[in-house]
Amino acid sequence: MEFMFSQGLGATLNVAKPTRGSTVAIFGLGAVGLAAAEGARLAGASRIIGIDLNPSRFNDAKKFGVTEFVNPKDHDKPVQEVIAEMTDGGADRSVECTGNVNAMISAFECVHDGWGVAVLVGVPNKDDAFKTHPMNLLNERTLKGTFFGNYKPKTDLPSVVAKYMNKELELEKFITHQVPFSEINKAFDIMLKGEGLRCMITMGH
Repeated sequence: MEFMFSQGLGATLNVAKPTRGSTVAIFGLGAVGLAAAEGARLAGASRIIGIDLNPSRFNDAKKFGVTEFVNPKDHDKPVQEVIAEMTDGGADRSVECTGNVNAMISAFECVHDGWGVAVLVGVPNKDDAFKTHPMNLLNERTLKGTFFGNYKPKTDLPSVVAKYMNKELELEKFITHQVPFSEINKAFDIMLKGEGLRCMITMGH
């Protein structure tokens, strides 16, 4: 959980750096995306827009501060256009947590001209190519990438632990299922079906 959580949380807090009252779009509401949403919540974002193809994830996402939801399949236009309309020109920040190159492009193209920052977290396929019009850069949008949320494990992780101990971070929200070790195959089924975030396996005697 440490890597997944730090990756998403740090992508928002350390790289996107949303200001209080800003709008943040999160692409992908799996565990990494929800950690990114948690970062946006901690930063004081006023709107956190969750984008996912699986609407069953929307209920869990509310616990992490996500205020609005977009399923790209519900629209007949590119999702970046939908977000631009929702936000009067574009989100202030976006964090992409899917690894899908089209979502990466949408995350970049959905941020506002002049100050928008998009952060890529997901790992794409080796043959994928990121394509966007050069004007998106000339219009002063910023594209960044991150690994491990720009945290240095030895020096920075104690501050993350302190946030948890002070109850600023609520890691328990990520544990959606609990099974005994004898039912470990059930945990794999839950994971493969995308029905949970993290499953805790208890070791019985």
